[in-house]
Order: sequence, then C-alpha cells, then structure tokens
Amino acid sequence: MTVVGPFGLSVRDQALEADVQAGLAAVEEGLLEATKSEVPFITEAAQHLVRAGGKRFRPLLVMLAAQFGDPYAPGIVPSAVVVELTHLATLYHDDVMDEAEVRRGVDSANARWGNSVAVLTGDFLFARASHILADLGPEAVRIQAEAFERLVTGQILETAGPSDGRDEVEHYLDVLAGKTGSLIAVAGRFGAMMAGADEGTVDILTQYCERLGIAFQLADDVLDIASEGHESGKTPGTDLREGIPTLPVLRLREQAAASGSADDRELVELLGGDLTDDARLAHVLGRLRVHPALEQARRDTVRYAQDARTCLAPLPDCFAKSALEELCDAVVHRAG
Repeated sequence: MTVVGPFGLSVRDQALEADVQAGLAAVEEGLLEATKSEVPFITEAAQHLVRAGGKRFRPLLVMLAAQFGDPYAPGIVPSAVVVELTHLATLYHDDVMDEAEVRRGVDSANARWGNSVAVLTGDFLFARASHILADLGPEAVRIQAEAFERLVTGQILETAGPSDGRDEVEHYLDVLAGKTGSLIAVAGRFGAMMAGADEGTVDILTQYCERLGIAFQLADDVLDIASEGHESGKTPGTDLREGIPTLPVLRLREQAAASGSADDRELVELLGGDLTDDARLAHVLGRLRVHPALEQARRDTVRYAQDARTCLAPLPDCFAKSALEELCDAVVHRAG
C-alpha cells in the first residue's frame, strides 16, 4: 500500500499506483511547460503558484477517472493540465478580490507584484489552458466553457449575496456548486471521457466529482474554524477575518434566529464586526469551536461526501473505485 496525492490517499494496487504517479508527474511537467513565456517576468509570475505546490486534487481525479477506460489515452494528461491551469488562474483572481497576502505558504501574486499583474497573469493562464483545450476537440471546449460559465456565475452570486427571501444556506450551497463543484466535476468528466469510458460511466464520475468538490470546500470551511494549525493551507480564521460568510457562520445565524439566544446573537454581532485584532479573532474562534453550528457544518460535509460515495455504486468494483471511495472518507476526516 502506497500513499499518493492529497490527504494521504492510499493506493492498494501497484499498477494503479504506477499509473497515478506517472500521470501526476506528467501533469507537473505539463504545468511548467504551459506556464513558460518568451518574457521571463511572465514565466516567473505564471509559475509562482505552480512551484508553490498544492494538492493537485483535480489532476488526481482525472487520473482515477481515467482508470474506467484506457488510462494511457493521449488526452488524459493534457486535460488534467487544462483543469489545473484553470484552477490556478482562478486563484490569482480570487486573491485580488479577497486582498489575500498569502497563498500556499508564499506571498500571493497580488501582494508581490500588485493587482494588475495578478489579474493579467490569471488571464495568461486561462489563455494557455484554452490553447491546450483546442487540441482536445470541440466537445472538450464546450464542456470547459459551460463549467467556466458556472464557475463565474457562482462567484458573481457569492459577491451579490442571496436575493430577498432566499435561504442563505441554500444560496451558499448553490454558490459552491458553481464556484468549486463545476471545475472539479470537469476533472472527472475529462478523465473518463478522454479514456473512452461509456457515457453512463462519464456521467457517474462527473456527478461524483461535483459532490465531492462541494464536500471538499465545506471541509475547508470547517477547518478555517476548527483547525489549530494550517491544514487548509490558510491561517485559521482567515475567512472570518475577511468577513466571508462560510457555512458554520450561516448555520450560526440560522440557529440564532431560531433560538433567540442572547449568546448566539452576541456572537453573530461579533462576527459582523472588525476581526482584524488577533485577540478578538481568537475569542470568536474559541466560541465558534464549541458551538453546535460547527457540528452542523460537519454533518453537512459528511452528507455531501456520502452523496458522492453513493454516486459510485453502479460502477464495477476495482481499485480505482476503492480509491475514489477513500477520498470521500478523507474529505470527511479533514473536517472531523
């Protein structure tokens, strides 16, 4: 049994392990090649987050989904590079929108070079992803375009907030389905499709990946509050400090409205205030960590991970299916 990929995923078959490791190594080479430019400064900026590392969660899903067809098909690695480049591009843009100073343990591009360079570097990565995508055929272009539309729509909905009378939690889950789930769904779809899997298998893996992607983000929401360290790649409380209403906060608001508890209302008010002070943030984190809203958010994470696992039921039993099931457990463990 060998540990590969994010979360310490254990692969129990040597052939599968070899395929996944070789695929991820080829993706890494492809990312470095795709981010090269004739202008050295562009190369430096474009490779900034590539070289900072990351879980490569999406490429891993491409490799595992490809096991349900021909895992050596020529389009698999390029499609994984496309998905990861797109993800990286969104990180450059997200950091500008969030005014983030750190990403993956290094200075964010906007902190290092300014907002204009960060936005344009993200655009450069989108362009390089599109260039690779064009060689994968019109169907791949259409799938990527539709997913990107959903991703941007999710980002806009997050910025706009829920419409009058709309349940905040439902709105947030819709945001995550677009902003996070859509691109992770493409990872499963591309892996299976490029490997020549049948249409039913492609659909199953697409649905699985979208639900897993939502669970993955919900686990990050929980970690932002529950973690004492840096398991999510961010300093605990970052989302709270930036005023981002993640699921535990939304569940708190929901419970405060239902219970009328003075303590809950006070905590909601604190969350809506200035949390730039470290002591104030630590106080709020301490209260949230023991609040039932955090446990509710954990249960929501488990529900989406279980939904993802259920999607896999029609697939034949194999080592790749077991690895995908283990990813569901790993996501839940992160939020545990």
